[in-house]
Amino acid sequence: MADARRSPPPFQRAVVMGDGGWGTALALLLHHRGVQVTLWGHSPEHVDEMLEQRENRRYLPGIKLPTALRISADPSTACHRAQLLVSAAPTQFLRSVAERFEDVLDGAAPIVSATKGLEIETLKRPTEILEDVFGERPMCVLSGPSHAEEVAQFKPATVVAASLDEEFSRAVQDVFSGESFRVYTSTDSIGVELGGALKNVIAIAAGISDGLGLGDNAKAALVTRGMVEIARVGVARGARLETFFGLAGIGDLVTTCCSGHSRNRALGEAIGRGESLESILARTRTVAEGVWTTKALFGPESELSGVSMPIAAEVHAVLFEGKHPRDAVSDLMRREPAPEMKGLA
Repeated sequence: MADARRSPPPFQRAVVMGDGGWGTALALLLHHRGVQVTLWGHSPEHVDEMLEQRENRRYLPGIKLPTALRISADPSTACHRAQLLVSAAPTQFLRSVAERFEDVLDGAAPIVSATKGLEIETLKRPTEILEDVFGERPMCVLSGPSHAEEVAQFKPATVVAASLDEEFSRAVQDVFSGESFRVYTSTDSIGVELGGALKNVIAIAAGISDGLGLGDNAKAALVTRGMVEIARVGVARGARLETFFGLAGIGDLVTTCCSGHSRNRALGEAIGRGESLESILARTRTVAEGVWTTKALFGPESELSGVSMPIAAEVHAVLFEGKHPRDAVSDLMRREPAPEMKGLA
């Protein structure tokens, strides 16, 4: 049933590119607003399963999909007459997925990016990847504390729609806003996008702390100091400092570091308990973006060598260099004394 409280949405037809939990939740939100939505999935077998069961049991179990919500594995069919593309594919697959839509998406259709991460090979943000593929067109970042499991149950959530095109960000605000989903606008798309990507790295650190049993004081320190690191990286890449103390910054960070729904926190907790990254990835179907964002931050293409990121550096050492988590904690605690907000002035 559409949300009857509001005027008709500014977009009547949309395609959601990516059938993970978040993409499915966003498709449900748009359907609830009265938009004719097609959810696209890359696997024909999974699409057939969802069509038969009217449920995304792989990525969003327990949530029924309305019969009017279209589902397709064919990009051309999914994009037919679409006025809006919502991108929810994982970052490391985003470029290849987007290329499948390059020739079938209407040249005037704007794009909402709901993907959180950085491309390993290039350190590019999702909107930069999308621009590489689709060229210049209105783009908006949708980010904030919004676990798919809760959004799909229409529990209250609040996010930010950020775009340099203020008219488009207001249209995105309008099309997604409803009784359970409140959207604010911003013009700092870089900050909102980086906040959503980098918080996953700190969430892995918070999970490691949980796995080691370090307690509430340690976790509070990781969240707080992690926010400082995120802000440093963001400002270095052209974002506004104040963005990181809003919904897409501290709001998303707290949720991801503390929630039982958080894949990144859960991965970190397993690492802290002694499991290897390889074994965790082998048994996990969902994507923990923080692993690959960490790799991107310290990869050969990174331009952030002058930015102080001690927590993120230790996460990288634990994930990719074989460092024991307790040694990483010890090295963090024994760093040289410093002013609290150094590097943010």
